[in-house]
Amino acid sequence: MDFEFDGRTEELRAQLLDFMTEWVYPAEPVFADQARESGWSHPPILDDLRAEARRRGLWNLFLPGVYGAGLTNLQYAPLAEITGHSPSVAPAALNCAAPDTGNMEVLAEFGTEEQRKEWLEPLLDGRIRSAFAMTEPEVASSDASNIATRIERDGDDYVINGRKWFITGAMSPLCQIFIVMGKTDPDAPQHRQQSQILVPRDTPGVTVRRGMETFGFDDADHGGHAEIDFVDVRVPAKNLISTEGSGFAIAQARLGPGRIHHCMRLIGMAERALELMCRRVSNRQAFGGPLADQGVIQDWIAESRVRIEQARLLALKTAWLMDTVGNKGARTEIQAIKIVVPEMAQWVVDRAIQAHGAAGVSQDTPLARLWVAARTIRLADGPDEVHRRSLARRELRRHQPTDG
Repeated sequence: MDFEFDGRTEELRAQLLDFMTEWVYPAEPVFADQARESGWSHPPILDDLRAEARRRGLWNLFLPGVYGAGLTNLQYAPLAEITGHSPSVAPAALNCAAPDTGNMEVLAEFGTEEQRKEWLEPLLDGRIRSAFAMTEPEVASSDASNIATRIERDGDDYVINGRKWFITGAMSPLCQIFIVMGKTDPDAPQHRQQSQILVPRDTPGVTVRRGMETFGFDDADHGGHAEIDFVDVRVPAKNLISTEGSGFAIAQARLGPGRIHHCMRLIGMAERALELMCRRVSNRQAFGGPLADQGVIQDWIAESRVRIEQARLLALKTAWLMDTVGNKGARTEIQAIKIVVPEMAQWVVDRAIQAHGAAGVSQDTPLARLWVAARTIRLADGPDEVHRRSLARRELRRHQPTDG
């Protein structure tokens, strides 16, 4: 097996590492200060970062095909890891931040020419933001077939009624379009009941009720997470994405690449946490010597390195499989990394927090936010338990006795 990155990946890695050193890391304290002052609007320094990223050709790297940089999943994975070192700043600076990434992938693959012209193009250009409205407060959204929002045909329109929450990015003033998932036919087979439809933010009947917090953070620098009411919201039938009943399949197609992006960024977060931990324990004295001399600290550092390397190898294998056999063929590995990587990152960040003491939970390090991100991803895009259940069932089927 050849573990070297190809020439294109190495070139982009070098460019991105330079951008991180020269622009992103120095911008982090300014970005944080501006985020606290700017409410739901993105920090002004982000405009400067985006302009420089575009100048360097570091733009829309996540999107394959004619709309993006044309990279494979295996080529993009190590770039996503690098952006994970600064998850609040770097992905947004490169126009590679969720949920816009997944929404752009949906529009590129399933949208009509008119839908791509109206919504994909401004998203690719970074002029607007978007949100994916699937999760609901009244049902267990870990099973997407549970969603209760209705999308009903009425002549040349569809009418949407329902409530969504934790809709990432929706608090941003730049968020101009929602991709809403709901049921068009409750009597159809379980995974053919759902559809997805484009709903402009300013459509009558759309009410953004409030911003949701995660562990006390409002995530304003990511556009927040909103609770939204859709009451008799009427949009043209042409806003339907693909066909009625295809919503569940589209969601699965959207989540595959999204999970590899999340996991590679989480590996970058874990690397940042490990670096901070090593620097901290080398510079702090306790009980007559540096913390780095303590056996328990050395155990944390060694275990962190092992866990990061294991997770990275599995994630890169997953990316390779997605490129070679497709998302469906890689579904076992996609689910495996969704289980393994967030837990790994949470463990590493937790040890880094412990090594920092009170500073680890303060605003003086990025560790608290990194921990929240890792813990939250254990729920986003399907909780751990759902993926474990699916993996176990697939493994059991492999070992069932055959007739005859």
